[in-house]
Amino acid sequence: MMIIDLHIHSKSCSDGNLTVEEIVREAKKRNIGLMSITDHDSVGCQEKAMALARKNGIRYVYGVELNVTFSHPRYRNGKSTSLDLLGYQFDVKDKELENKLEKIGKYREERAAKILDKINAEFEKEGIEKLTEDDWRKIQESVDGVIGRPHIANYLVRKGVVRTVQEAFDRYLVKCDVPKYPLYVEEASRLVRDAGGIIVLAHPNDPHGISLAELTRSLEEQTEIIEESILRYIDGVECWHSRNDILTTNHYIKFAKKHGLIMTGGSDCHQKPILMGTVKIPEYVAKQFQL
Repeated sequence: MMIIDLHIHSKSCSDGNLTVEEIVREAKKRNIGLMSITDHDSVGCQEKAMALARKNGIRYVYGVELNVTFSHPRYRNGKSTSLDLLGYQFDVKDKELENKLEKIGKYREERAAKILDKINAEFEKEGIEKLTEDDWRKIQESVDGVIGRPHIANYLVRKGVVRTVQEAFDRYLVKCDVPKYPLYVEEASRLVRDAGGIIVLAHPNDPHGISLAELTRSLEEQTEIIEESILRYIDGVECWHSRNDILTTNHYIKFAKKHGLIMTGGSDCHQKPILMGTVKIPEYVAKQFQL
């Protein structure tokens, strides 16, 4: 039985807690036969990951996770929300994709700096010592790949402002958020497809993450939204995920089969705890990829 995990995040290029080397070592230990590291808005680690996976006898698929802005007129008064798309098997040297990811990476830096300004305004109200240039430098030093809110949360824990990452989000990061780079489903799809890849809707019903659950908890309504606004831009859907219940998985398998979509799955592992390879994904998923 092949163990598959097509949704993993690294410290090297994203907001995971293990480097690419450590992830591949752990994957080998866990007998993972097919894997993909899908870092947020970054493909900088893909060639290294491919080489290391091959060396360890693991089949590897190039991957990336792109955050997109999405809205639907029937939900939240048309107010936009975020969705995640997974790109697979693209040309990692595609110039247009590379340039766009570089632009997003630069924007992430600017966004993080603005979030810190807002946090400082909250600290001032609460009589907490404000974050300094030195704190900003330390946060940047803790980032190997692209900066994100989890890096700020981790730093607030290290500094003793909050006890946990969750508390950092609840008390500061949700309130002090700044809009993400405005990448839309159509553009993300075109970028990945033009680079020879396939595009997959990630964790469509994730109750604790970026998903259609933000618009509606009804699985039927979610798939109606996909049919109306997203279907033509995707090649597949992530049917297996560490936060899926059985109803969600079965609903999306049925939906994927109805529309002839590729079915993928993964743990979405950020390595705290290490979930890699723990989601039971059927072997036929591997057959959908030309490896």
